[in-house]
Amino acid sequence: MTVVFASALTIGTILKVWLSIRQIRHVATHRNEVPPAFSPIVPLHAHKKAADYTIAKTRAGLLELTASFIVLVAWTLLGGLSVLNSALLQWLGAGMIQQIALAVSFVLISGVLDLPLTLYQTFVVEERFGFNKMTVGLWLADLGKTLLIGAIIGLPITALILWMMGAAGSLWWLWAWLVWMGFNLSLFLIYPSFIAPMFNRFTPLEDESLKARVTALMERCGFAANGIFVMDGSRRSAHANAYFTGFGASKRVVFFDTLLARLSGAEVDAVLAHELGHFSHRHIVKRIIMMFTLSLLCFSLVGWLASQAWFYQGLGVLPNLNAPNDALALLLFMLSLPVFSFFFSPILAAMSRQHEFEADDYAVAKSSGQDLTTALLTLYEDNASTLTPDRIYARVHYSHPPASERLARIAAQTGL
Repeated sequence: MTVVFASALTIGTILKVWLSIRQIRHVATHRNEVPPAFSPIVPLHAHKKAADYTIAKTRAGLLELTASFIVLVAWTLLGGLSVLNSALLQWLGAGMIQQIALAVSFVLISGVLDLPLTLYQTFVVEERFGFNKMTVGLWLADLGKTLLIGAIIGLPITALILWMMGAAGSLWWLWAWLVWMGFNLSLFLIYPSFIAPMFNRFTPLEDESLKARVTALMERCGFAANGIFVMDGSRRSAHANAYFTGFGASKRVVFFDTLLARLSGAEVDAVLAHELGHFSHRHIVKRIIMMFTLSLLCFSLVGWLASQAWFYQGLGVLPNLNAPNDALALLLFMLSLPVFSFFFSPILAAMSRQHEFEADDYAVAKSSGQDLTTALLTLYEDNASTLTPDRIYARVHYSHPPASERLARIAAQTGL
């Protein structure tokens, strides 16, 4: 297991570094000239800003990748998780309290280790390009709320799953999976009404003309929502967005105030039509089904690995299978899973890009291809999204099609 894990980690890290270097070089090479297809409408200064922002984010990503590599090796192959587990065993003894303490300690230590890069991303990279609107006070308040929500929601779920692992027999993973899926589905109902308002203010859309346009579009598309809201996204970032959230009766349409400040009513229509396209093509349902399937596979895999001595030994832990530590098994699986799942990321990214193409097609049919094009160009400029990503990097990492491919498809459909 050690050889397999170390090989996958090394190969994956080398590939990520190679892809990032390709992205930086490609974007830098094309920094000083707007692609011909965009030159009449995208100013050079905006193109340069997008290139510089992309390069800065990618370099920060390389720092994060290096730090993550070191931390992961320290937790696993160098025995960090084993040391933490042994220390808590000596302090608390074996049992449920020790296992919960192990999970909580791991999360808190990992969060502290992530803080420097998180602060760098927010207060250096985002600040440099004019996107960060957060104060230190607001950032600390968000951190406190996140910890509180994590404790209120995460601790009971963790305790319940750990209890099932010890009390529900060999099929504990099936029952745990059902609980996990029930929890995730309940979040679709809880998040819009209770969690999101803890971080942002949501006010009903007051622009009557825009509200009439949006309502008419949703009626044409056969979509019903429990309200149309504007979110004060400008409190934290200058980035613009729009999304649907909730499930069933809790569905709602949310526009960032930054988006409404930049787009015309017709362009807002086009962006909303794109989001409606995801619902029309049942992309949300398909993703939920995929999440169900993949999580079932993961739980069943943990159910098998938790009883295998080589799994623990290969990841730097000396197991005691006569007195199993279920939290240890879960944490080792969580640490190792991203190492192997990276190699499947191009497939998932390709599926996501196809969904975006289908949603664009729907928007063109239900609104205006011209308005969708101008809206996307405005959002690309406002969000400093590069128009010239490296092709291979985009195939692996991009969940949305590159601008050139996306707008070319819209133009082909509408004859623009």
